[in-house]
Amino acid sequence: MPFVTAPKTNTLAIVSFVSSFFIGLVGIITGHIALGQIRARGEVGRGFALAGLIIGYIATAVFAILVVFAIVFASAIGAFFWAAGSGSSNSGSSNSGSSNPDSSNSGSAPESAAPLPTGVLGAANFDAGYLEFGTGAVIVDEYVDPMCPFCAQFEKANGELLAAGVESGVITLRVHSLTFLDRLSQGTNYSSRASSALTCQATLNPDQTLEFLSALFGNQPLEETAGLSNGELADLSTGAVSIAGCVEAGAYQGWSQQNTEAALTGPIDGAEIPAVSGTPTVLVDGTLYTGSLTDTAEFSAFVAAVF
Repeated sequence: MPFVTAPKTNTLAIVSFVSSFFIGLVGIITGHIALGQIRARGEVGRGFALAGLIIGYIATAVFAILVVFAIVFASAIGAFFWAAGSGSSNSGSSNSGSSNPDSSNSGSAPESAAPLPTGVLGAANFDAGYLEFGTGAVIVDEYVDPMCPFCAQFEKANGELLAAGVESGVITLRVHSLTFLDRLSQGTNYSSRASSALTCQATLNPDQTLEFLSALFGNQPLEETAGLSNGELADLSTGAVSIAGCVEAGAYQGWSQQNTEAALTGPIDGAEIPAVSGTPTVLVDGTLYTGSLTDTAEFSAFVAAVF
């Protein structure tokens, strides 16, 4: 008589429930991921995941309210002392901090016949040099190169986690797509072309950009190959607007190369490192993640600890 195996309890559902009592952020993120895994794998533990989400949201909301009260109180105290000092500190209020990229990276942009884009379009913040997703309080900066195999490993392990954090309103994800591995694509400048295609998607179909990023790494070519053609890059896009023309024109290659130069030479505003020395480089509120690229739980705990 065959043995009947009971359905497996989803591990992240248990993590979500337990961690929600201590760190609401971890409960929220792992709860969202657990629900998706339970649906896909037929596992049990949905009750744990839902409980973790509910408790996590409540704990996070309470924490946010306390932070708001603290800020209001501190602002009131600060205003009182400022008024008492009769504005005497105004003469020293100007700050020419060396971390301002505008003052330190002049001349670092690559030569280009076309002017570089400015302003904000879709999810692309051209002036700041990144693609931005979400409005959460925790800032995650992700520096990747489309041809970097270690970046693909990090995306496979943590891409879904970051997307869930964006969707739940917990994090703001800033993607910096770099191009320094152009030298490994047999002269086709694959990293620049793929970074430009990612930016095309961000400007034309911003809500599907993280899906495109995942598809880029899911279809990543090997180093020392020509990489995907422009047509193949465009075919990875989902969304109502075609990016084929934008990709073929290489509209954002110069901008991506400028961002690469700025990241490699620094400084990086608000970060504990002066510049990027390789990819993937991940900063959470300016703090460098140095753990495993493939351990989702470790990275999740790091994000929660910084928060």
